[in-house]
Amino acid sequence: MATIVASDAAMIRPDTVQSVLDADVPIETVDLGVEADTAEAAADAEALIVGVEDEVPSTVFEECDRLQIVARAGVGVENIDVEAAADYGVTVTNVPDYCNEEVSSHAVSLLLAGVRRLGVYDRAADRGQWNWQDGRPIHRLNTKTVGFLSFGSIAKRTADKLGGFGCDLVAADPYVDSEAMADYGVEKVPFDELLDYADHVSVHAPLTDETHHLFDREAFERMSEMAVLVNVGRGPIVDEEALVWALDNDEIAAAGLDVLESESPEESPVAERDDVFLTPHAAFYSEESLTDLNEQLGRDIRAVFDDERPEGLVDPEEPEA
Repeated sequence: MATIVASDAAMIRPDTVQSVLDADVPIETVDLGVEADTAEAAADAEALIVGVEDEVPSTVFEECDRLQIVARAGVGVENIDVEAAADYGVTVTNVPDYCNEEVSSHAVSLLLAGVRRLGVYDRAADRGQWNWQDGRPIHRLNTKTVGFLSFGSIAKRTADKLGGFGCDLVAADPYVDSEAMADYGVEKVPFDELLDYADHVSVHAPLTDETHHLFDREAFERMSEMAVLVNVGRGPIVDEEALVWALDNDEIAAAGLDVLESESPEESPVAERDDVFLTPHAAFYSEESLTDLNEQLGRDIRAVFDDERPEGLVDPEEPEA
């Protein structure tokens, strides 16, 4: 009988995974830590389910000769040595679309919180102040342009939702053609033009060498002084020291961040600011999204066991996709 080892990460729900497997395959839950622990834990496993922070280095594939699939419970595969997996004939999967609804709603929420200065008002009220002028100046969203960095499935859903506000939409993404963007009422522009013309910017890009610290001092200098920057992509896309500089020097007005460079507010220079709204990498979450996630994990594992192509298959030539 096949054996499945699953990380004890909070997103992974073994009972839900089990519910979509055809056979009563046992799932062992373990605490995945350093490299040796992961390899040891998966020594006899045919399937390994990992969270977004569980490292799966080459040693896992070298030592776990029964392993058929590593399924990541989330979007991306930056914690998995995809090339080593391919070398050892191990399938890698992720679940890229399970939280489109949640992340798009979260992006809109962060944008509206920034535009309407909700954090400024809330923290002023905590200090005993009750004055509508604390949030000045505020401008109507329907007269503004919102720009997207990257225009994948989550950004498309965000564009759908922002369409109801009447604002203009632009996007910078070299991998999506202008016709596909036009279907969502979005105009394709180069990144420099996005900085120059968008009143607000929503970041949805993966972290690559090209996107790391893409939002630096130079980028912030080009943005509108009333801009709200939203990041629901990856934290290191935004240089946080440059963001603090931009806010202090009125280069932009506010930021809404679901991700940080270090994923720790204690280490972030943007923490405890009235003009920055932070959420703890929670944009993906709803009870429904976690159910969808774990059901897809189960379907992908079942497909591999049945010698079929899993829906979440990761191309080893494009590990960041």
